[in-house]
Amino acid sequence: MSALLPGAATLGVLGGGQLGRMFVHAAQALGYRCVVLDPDAISPAGAVAETHIRAGYLDPVGLAQLARDCDAITTEFENVPAVALQTLAGMRTVAPAAEAVAVCQDRAVEKAHFEAAGVPCAPHAVIADAAGLAAVDAALLPGILKTSRLGYDGKGQVRVATAAELAAAWDGLQRQPCVLERLLPLRAELSVLVARGADGRTVHYPVQQNLHRGGILAVTEVPAPDVPAEVQRQAVAAARQVAGALGYVGVLCVEFFWVQEDGAAGGGRLVVNEMAPRPHNSGHWTMDGCDHSQFELQVRALAGLPLPEPRQHSAAVMLNLLGDLWFGDDGGPTPPAWDRVLALPGTHLHLYGKAEARHGRKMGHLNITAATPEAARGVARQAAALLGLPADF
Repeated sequence: MSALLPGAATLGVLGGGQLGRMFVHAAQALGYRCVVLDPDAISPAGAVAETHIRAGYLDPVGLAQLARDCDAITTEFENVPAVALQTLAGMRTVAPAAEAVAVCQDRAVEKAHFEAAGVPCAPHAVIADAAGLAAVDAALLPGILKTSRLGYDGKGQVRVATAAELAAAWDGLQRQPCVLERLLPLRAELSVLVARGADGRTVHYPVQQNLHRGGILAVTEVPAPDVPAEVQRQAVAAARQVAGALGYVGVLCVEFFWVQEDGAAGGGRLVVNEMAPRPHNSGHWTMDGCDHSQFELQVRALAGLPLPEPRQHSAAVMLNLLGDLWFGDDGGPTPPAWDRVLALPGTHLHLYGKAEARHGRKMGHLNITAATPEAARGVARQAAALLGLPADF
């Protein structure tokens, strides 16, 4: 397609959450107008876009208005119905494509794509019915049972150690299609962000080392402090391979496990975990640590603009800020002491404009940048202490 030039086009977003909000901010900085379709009257993205279409993702009138008002359309989360993207693609440029998003919506299909792309994933079995449950290889236990669809941030996941626990967990998940993955001895969790244009040009960010708590991303560090250069090279190559095999257009995050394995190079091997067809929580550091953020590259890919190879100019640590921080000993909700946090050097606070703090809800993130990884980590630990967060990184 011809490039949609800044100042002369309108971009649309399906979804009104924080990722859509940050996309809108990046698009507006380049001079684009934005339209958000989301059913929530007070959605974070809808609050900052020029137009908010309050409608469901399958509402034909809302979709028609989005297509009429926009020159190109993206999605801010992977669980938007793929059929909505297919409908819009008949009228406007849509990126990523419905077919790519559909792959990411189903763990079984996703793992089949990884294998077809020649990228190894964890040993697993698909459990779609009682016969599939009975056929599970005992070598996959202990493992993690995950729903094939709609699981994120640790939701829809159960650890199981025995066949009896597996059967009970599947019952507890209403016997919906699931994937059982063998538990692996992790050295670290990593992710790689790539951006790919319609012309096939692909660029990437440095490998990100991630720490999860309770299944939710808590900390990202870049450069990855514990990962050898060769392992990082392999992760980048695999992420680019996954994107290319999808014919992907947009920003894609591919998450990896770096698994302990005696005798392997660097003491471990990489297996791919999952992917997200959008900017990712682990890439939020790019807003302050790079010359081009993941959201700017999402805008560029959608609009058909050139994709520059992003350059990291500062070591960075990202702390995820959940609603729990608003609930102290007094019961809350009370905002944290941001003035004390922001007195620390190199701190950048990003709040998402959500009206209500709730336990486990993503309310914002804090980026810490510095000249060296050690300095960034040191300040991040001070900030964590002020916020009452663990400093286990």
